[in-house]
Amino acid sequence: MEAGDATRFSGRTAWARSLETPLSSFLRTETGSATILLGAALAALIWANADATSYHGVWDTNLSIRIGDQGVSQTLGYWVNSGLMAFFFFVIGLEARREFDLGELRDRQMVALPVLAGLAGMAVTAGIFVAINAGHASAQGWGVAMSTDTAFALGALALVGPRFSDRLRAFILTVSVVDDVAALAIIATVYTDSVQVDALLIAVGVFSVIVIAARRRVGTGPMYLLLGVVAWVALFKSGVDPIVIGLAMGLLTYAAPAERGDLERATDLFRRFREQPTPELARSAAIGLESAVSPNERLQHRYHPWTSYVIVPLFALANAGITIDSDLLSRALTSPITLGIVVGYIVGKPLGIGGTAWILTRITRGRVRPPVGPAAVLGAGTAAAIGFTISLLIAALAFRGSELDEAKLGVLIAAVGAVLVTAAVYRVTQLLPRRLRLRAMYGPPETIVDLAVPFDPEVDHIRGPRDAPVTIVEYGDFECPYCGRAEPVIRELLRDYGDIAYVWRHLPLTDVHSHAQLAAEASEAADRQGHFWEMHDRLLHDQDALRPRDLIRHAEELGLDVERFESHLRNHRGAARVARDVDSADLSGVSGTPTFFINGRRHYGPYDIETLSRAARFAGARVAAAA
Repeated sequence: MEAGDATRFSGRTAWARSLETPLSSFLRTETGSATILLGAALAALIWANADATSYHGVWDTNLSIRIGDQGVSQTLGYWVNSGLMAFFFFVIGLEARREFDLGELRDRQMVALPVLAGLAGMAVTAGIFVAINAGHASAQGWGVAMSTDTAFALGALALVGPRFSDRLRAFILTVSVVDDVAALAIIATVYTDSVQVDALLIAVGVFSVIVIAARRRVGTGPMYLLLGVVAWVALFKSGVDPIVIGLAMGLLTYAAPAERGDLERATDLFRRFREQPTPELARSAAIGLESAVSPNERLQHRYHPWTSYVIVPLFALANAGITIDSDLLSRALTSPITLGIVVGYIVGKPLGIGGTAWILTRITRGRVRPPVGPAAVLGAGTAAAIGFTISLLIAALAFRGSELDEAKLGVLIAAVGAVLVTAAVYRVTQLLPRRLRLRAMYGPPETIVDLAVPFDPEVDHIRGPRDAPVTIVEYGDFECPYCGRAEPVIRELLRDYGDIAYVWRHLPLTDVHSHAQLAAEASEAADRQGHFWEMHDRLLHDQDALRPRDLIRHAEELGLDVERFESHLRNHRGAARVARDVDSADLSGVSGTPTFFINGRRHYGPYDIETLSRAARFAGARVAAAA
């Protein structure tokens, strides 16, 4: 690959973006959509203050959907709040399940921390609200000061948080999902006036069918959609807010990495279509390709942009509009509703989340602890004080008239204050001495190890110092074009950072790359003569020249003993070593190339120079903080 190619692929490129994992995509979409969400909230405020009659008239418009004599008739605002938002919480449920199956929560010891931190953050915040509103009828609106808005919280961290924020965002995401679940349960129980038991039993029965079908992994998307709609209508008829069905269905949708067997079957189906491009084989290939990816990942990829860029901003437009005048502002200064929300969020969230993290770390003697340092956790707690979406949702259920306006104003003030306090936390942390700053921000050494076969400097092919604090293991295929594009990125990373050990392990994808196995064996033949890395570089540089005669030419140009090299290839003496690496890849759940592990933890996301550099710096900082 020429120097120009290396430059071309060293930044954030299309191929890098296409290799993002669901979590990375989710976080990036959330933070990107925060700007649109903020714009929608501002538009609602401008609209409501320019023409309040028009604003409320639009959202109070009645909209009916009927089939015969049966149907649902509600205002446009209700359809947004309980209809479209059910879909939003479905996507939230998908991400929560993915975290449980593949993310931070796959270490079951770590489940207690976000669960208790999320619940404690809600309890302390609501408790402060109740204390300020004690003796007033407004105390029944305690649910307004409770939940975290995921999109805004992640947007605040992206704006004012630390640059290594992916793991920090994952932490606050899991915390916010916990309080979303609890908040929806509270909406369904506390803020439901009356319950029609017969309709509720129908909803429970339909959901039971969904659970059984999901566990047996049977049925199609349209079937689940139809059952979900029936359950939604039944909950609506029962008097329970039907948005809970969206979150419940999301939590049922399993996530799993693509298995090599499924990928190989998909490849075989595509080959059949390539040989005979008929509609039947095209459909078969499409189904095979889709089934290789877990339903959770497929649905997140398909629907998350819609919820982030359309549904949630539409919700903000429908609910954030309040007429701000001198009368409202003067009332807000002494209103227990406004003060309860602002103080509850700004004080309660960081106290509940940060305090719980500290207590659990102490009680378990460090066995259960946050994935980042205490200052980062505190900043996450202050960012969690943005309670926009569910706060406005509950406010509309708990209050009316001027009290509703006071509650909405309190939610908006708390959101602005949360961003300012979060910025202050991280700014003060940056002023600490380096060693103290590292411990405050990065926390403990790696707690989750995904690499099944640890790095062994006596066996593995390694570039860089053997005792480096950061080790990057790549599973690669010499014929894989993405491995070829990643190679100059790795070279640049090693050039810029002298404290990284880079390890190559073989994973020839023989079902799609016919020359990959022999190329891997050729590198092992070169290794027998002390020239593994020279052959490695040539093979990735000239990926179109991997036939046997090309491999022999490479050996000649490298000055190897060609006769010995040919004998090694002819007798497949390197096959056992390649098979060893392939077995280790299977044990680590690796099915594609390139796949990277940084200090034993699988790297999810793009592998451009910016992303890998940030991940390497973070891993190195955690090692330094623990020293």
